[in-house]
Amino acid sequence: MEPSPATVILRVRDLRTRFYTPAGVVKAVDGISFELRRGECLCLVGESGCGKTAASLSILRLIDSPPGRIVGGEVIFQGEDLLKLAPEKLREVRGNRIAIVFQDPQVSLNPVLTVGDQITEAIRFHSNISGKAAREKAIALMKRLGIPSAETRFNDYPHQFSGGMQQRVTIAMALSCDPEVLIADEPTTAVDVTIKAQILDIFKELKETRRMSLIFITHDLGIVAEIADRVLVMYGGRVAESGTVLDIFDSPGHPYTIGLLNCLPDLAGARDRLASIPGTIPDLIDSPESCIFQPRCSKAMPVCKVQPVPAAEVSAGHTVFCHLYGGDGPLRIPENYGLASHQRLWHNN
Repeated sequence: MEPSPATVILRVRDLRTRFYTPAGVVKAVDGISFELRRGECLCLVGESGCGKTAASLSILRLIDSPPGRIVGGEVIFQGEDLLKLAPEKLREVRGNRIAIVFQDPQVSLNPVLTVGDQITEAIRFHSNISGKAAREKAIALMKRLGIPSAETRFNDYPHQFSGGMQQRVTIAMALSCDPEVLIADEPTTAVDVTIKAQILDIFKELKETRRMSLIFITHDLGIVAEIADRVLVMYGGRVAESGTVLDIFDSPGHPYTIGLLNCLPDLAGARDRLASIPGTIPDLIDSPESCIFQPRCSKAMPVCKVQPVPAAEVSAGHTVFCHLYGGDGPLRIPENYGLASHQRLWHNN
């Protein structure tokens, strides 16, 4: 069943982003499409270099040019195509209605400004409120995100915070204007397990209490099992598979998705060693129109080398981009690789 248009807050269609280098044209994002519903968490999953970050930056037109350029597609937000908005209109959206949390807080934060100044900057830019009111809102956000002694720490500089606390500051900056959509680009990569769990709890609370829509970028399938409603599996700048979190973990269809799941430990102890996906990530310079995963795929067929990959809807809302779905139907993995198993894997780590 197609989602009701009223529930869709962001619609991405055939998004294409290129990087023009001396070696050739890098197809960083090669025709991806998805929809984000209100109050939903959509996880973008895949190996490093698969285009997750480039896709998220393209949504807000944050791709550095040169060498990057968005060459096609639509990003429809509340009836407007963000790729066609005038710069002044786009600035009203960035940080205000759609905000982003970057992966490395040390890069995101300005070392010569206090954290309080950096949180209140967006508030005062997008809201007609006094400096005192902006300060009060910023301190309230810091407290809500678990930053102790917020009134005092408001005047501290980024280097006076730990990595986990710096990440909380960047989340406070992103939330300062109560955005409708929050993009989180691997926000738990640089923190320890305890801080990771606390940050995930923050995102889940925001989704539940504010009905905020999340695009969460990660390569950690344990986090996906914990936080996602729907999942977009990416490979080589393209979508390999999309569906609900239950679809992806309990009925994966694409050989790449199955390979990712097989790389995880088996909690039932049925395997002595982990499986791996042979080969390396593809070179995205002038990549072919045919299946980009076929050099690493154990199920590859002659057609995979010469024809564009079709989209097959294997169940309602569950789409797999693979030539295998013209024949014997979906592949399966053992039942013990289901969602509950991976949630236990996350909690145990």
